[in-house]
Amino acid sequence: MTSFELNEELLARELAGEEFAVAVVTATKPDFYKQAPLVKAADERGLPCFVLHTGQHYDDVLGHGLAEYDVESHIGVDMRIRGGLSEKTADLMTRTKSVAEYFESEFPDTTILPVVHGDTHAAGVFPQAWAFATNQFVAHNEAGLRGMMPSFDNVEDPEAFVTDQFEGEWTLNRAEPFPEQYDTFVGSAASIYHFAPVERNRQHLLNEGYPGESDGVERIPVVGNSIVDAIEAKRDPDLDESIFDIYPALEARDDWIRVDIHRRANLLPERFSAIVEGVVGLVEDGYNVNFVELNATRRALKNYGYRERLLELDAERENFLFTGLWKKHAHVYEFLTSGQCFAEFTDSGSMQEELNVIDEALCLTARFNTDRPETVMDAESNLLVPPTSGKGVREMIEYVYETDAVRDRLESNEKLYGENVSQKIVEFLDDRRDDSVFEWAHDRAGFAGDDRAFDYL
Repeated sequence: MTSFELNEELLARELAGEEFAVAVVTATKPDFYKQAPLVKAADERGLPCFVLHTGQHYDDVLGHGLAEYDVESHIGVDMRIRGGLSEKTADLMTRTKSVAEYFESEFPDTTILPVVHGDTHAAGVFPQAWAFATNQFVAHNEAGLRGMMPSFDNVEDPEAFVTDQFEGEWTLNRAEPFPEQYDTFVGSAASIYHFAPVERNRQHLLNEGYPGESDGVERIPVVGNSIVDAIEAKRDPDLDESIFDIYPALEARDDWIRVDIHRRANLLPERFSAIVEGVVGLVEDGYNVNFVELNATRRALKNYGYRERLLELDAERENFLFTGLWKKHAHVYEFLTSGQCFAEFTDSGSMQEELNVIDEALCLTARFNTDRPETVMDAESNLLVPPTSGKGVREMIEYVYETDAVRDRLESNEKLYGENVSQKIVEFLDDRRDDSVFEWAHDRAGFAGDDRAFDYL
């Protein structure tokens, strides 16, 4: 009995008699909506394709995107990965080898190129596991995410700190988010193609020694970000129930600040206290706040004694709404594009991208650095609100809210991430069906040789 599940009928349909196929790797909620457009684009182009799901997000809420974005019907392999980081890492290594052995046994003439995404743990571990098991590399969608940080000389002065972010010097700071920065960094090492969202991502990879091209083949194409395709797919959703039916308070008031906090570093005692105290201060000052409780957030609220306080605030104040995680991503888009939301106060990397595409709501990021620095430096659609103290968080958000010049600057942003991104990625891969998915030093030096793996070494 295997530790993973196979849809053998789907795999046979996609792989039998094929020389090349793409395995779109999904692991967590962001993967579902950012990778789903690749599956659709591959189907439309006739490129053999299936989903290899690690199984990390699988419950009714976190896993709902599998069904919402029609990923579920394309799953050929479910690796059923569970547990903490160590357990996930170990199981991904061993189960990837078992999956690779299955493909070698059943489809020996088919080259399978996995496509991982972004900075999930699967993006870090799976490429290594696949390379060790097959002597083949993967492709990386949303590659080159590297954390950067502005100067903090004026962090206590909101006006000066905003200017420093928009106009000052930024430096590399890959300390956070953890483990996401680690995962995206090490995932690059076992990738043959790196699909960069913007030129800055490409430059990071070039600076680290990855070849811009090899043997005349582009290796780090700047393609945009497939989040634009996901948003386009949900621009006019056929919803059985509106988010305003579920939470009528959201329609009764406007200029909501939607709070979405879950990163490990922000759950440290001092930083989490700064965020919650800042949010409470905003509510007490009369601002409308929707605090979204994710699983990790719930644990931190209970651990630090804040949950009862937020429940009481929810019962007492009409301008505070305390909710669980919204199940449908279409509901998030519905709210963000409704005109009822002033800003998302978030530590999500993906949300920084999404709010560059969405015009109607601003992005305020609860971090000391960001792996999407282009949203601040280039597009000016995002600002960091570092959780230095409750007072600092409250004053920074209130400054942005009350300052028309800053709001106008954030609203008049450059769109960074292109269009039809998944189609570009699929066309790129389809045009390279016959290319090697591994290289030795003699390949990069331009000498012919045998690229087969040496399993006996």
